Amino acid sequence: MDARRKRLLFRSAHRGMQENDLFLGRFAERHLETMNDEQLDRFEALLEENDNDLFNWISRRESLPAALDHDVMKMILSFNIFP
Repeated sequence: MDARRKRLLFRSAHRGMQENDLFLGRFAERHLETMNDEQLDRFEALLEENDNDLFNWISRRESLPAALDHDVMKMILSFNIFP
């Protein structure tokens, strides 16, 4: 795993909100290796978002902003088990 992917893996699993640590950490473990540079850019941008917002989007408690409605977020949403 290259340095960028290692850094993203660490950031995914050490967000500060335990629920997001689990969701995003597990997602990163499974998908980072196969993501291309553009997908890594989008994932990295998602990690800059507020933890509460991320949790609400991933758990589908709030609608996803149009700017974040992209392939990586769809991968995250399909990876996690929320109705």
